[in-house]
Amino acid sequence: MAKIIMHIDLNAFFATCEQIRDPRLIGQPIIIGHPGRSGIVSTASYEARKFGCHSGQPTFQALKLCPQALVIPPDFDYYQVMSNSFVAYLQRFSKIYESASIDECYVDMTKPLKDCPDPKQYLLDLQQGLLNETGLKCSIGIAPTKFLAKMASDMKKPMGLVFLRRRDIPTLLYPLPIEAFWGIGKKTSPKLRAMGITTIGELAKRANALDPLLMEELGKFFYVIKDWVNGYGSDTIDMAPFDPKSIGNSETLMHDCDTEEEIAPVIKRLSEEVASRARADKKVGCTVTLVVKDTAFHLHNKSVSFRDSTNDSEEIYSKALNLYRTSFLGLLIRLVGVTLGKLSDPSKETVQMSLWNYEKFEEQDRTRLLINELNRKMEKPLLMRGSEAQKKGGKHGDF
Repeated sequence: MAKIIMHIDLNAFFATCEQIRDPRLIGQPIIIGHPGRSGIVSTASYEARKFGCHSGQPTFQALKLCPQALVIPPDFDYYQVMSNSFVAYLQRFSKIYESASIDECYVDMTKPLKDCPDPKQYLLDLQQGLLNETGLKCSIGIAPTKFLAKMASDMKKPMGLVFLRRRDIPTLLYPLPIEAFWGIGKKTSPKLRAMGITTIGELAKRANALDPLLMEELGKFFYVIKDWVNGYGSDTIDMAPFDPKSIGNSETLMHDCDTEEEIAPVIKRLSEEVASRARADKKVGCTVTLVVKDTAFHLHNKSVSFRDSTNDSEEIYSKALNLYRTSFLGLLIRLVGVTLGKLSDPSKETVQMSLWNYEKFEEQDRTRLLINELNRKMEKPLLMRGSEAQKKGGKHGDF
C-alpha cells in the first residue's frame, strides 16, 4: 500500500510572523531583510510580491518596485518560536514528521487518512485550525512520495490544498515549466532548455527514453529524476532531529567593496543573524569563520578557534572583524559570509566551560522560556526581552 505523504509549507512565513506580532502590518507590503545598498530580501509578503518583490532580491531593487514597502530586519529567535508552535500543532495529527526547514515539514498521514471518510475536508480543517490557533497560513501537498508532495504544495499558494496522485502526474505535473522542478537549479534549467526541454513532461519523455545527452548532463542524478517524474522515489520520513555542525549566513554586496567602513556593517549584521539562529537552536560554537568572494569569484576563508564557546553576537562580530582586518583588508570583495562552527549543546557539554558563561546561557534560556510561556497563555506574542526590544528600537512587539 502506498504511503500518504503530506508536505506542508508555511506561506510567506517571516512576513506573516511580523503581521501576527503587529496586526497593523496585515494587508501591507512588507519586506523581511536589511535596508541599505547591500541588503537582501529574505522574504516578502504577498502584498509586496504583487509588485515583483521576491526572496534573494537586493533590497534596493525591491524598494524600486514597491517604494511603499516597509523593510523589517529578520528576528530569527521569534521565528523559531513560531516554528515550534507549528510543529507542535502538526504532532496532534501525526507523530511521524520530518522538519525540512524552519517553515516546512513532511508528515506521514497514512494512518490518519486511511479510514477517513472525507480526506479533503479533514485537511482543510487542519489547515484552518493552524490559521485559527497560530495565525500562520500554509499550503498543503498530498502525494505518495516526498518529491510529489513538495511539488503539490507549490502548485497553489497561499492556503492551497493539492492532491497529486500518480494518475494525476500527466495533467498536473507534466505541463509545468522545467524551472518549477524542485531539485533542478538555476544553472541546470537553462542547459535543459538549450536541449529543447522546456517542461517537466518533456523531461520525463527524454528520461524514459534514456536519452544519452540527458544522462550525461544530469550524471548520477539522472535515475533519481527518472523515478521522480514517474511517481516513484523516497517516501521515508526521517525523524532524526537535524543537528547542524555549523551555522552561517552570507550576503552578496550590491557593488564591490574594499574598505572596512563598507564591510564592517555587513559583518556585524551577519554576526547578529548567526548568533540569533544559534540561540534559537540552543547551540554555542568555538570557531568563527569569515568567507569572502573576490571580483574574480574566488572564495577565501579564514577561521579562528577559541576555548569558551559562545553564541553572543558581539563576540562573533569581534572575531570576524579581526579576521577581516588581518587577512582581507583592502581586497575588493563582492560577497561576505560569517559562520559559527564546532557547535555544541552547552547543557551536554563535556568540556569544562567557565561557570560564568554556562550560567549566563542558562539564565538567558530560562528567560526566553518564561516569556514564551506567558505569551502562550495570553495567546499573543506581546512580551520580549529588554535587549531584543532595544535592538528593534522599540518597533513591532515592544509594548
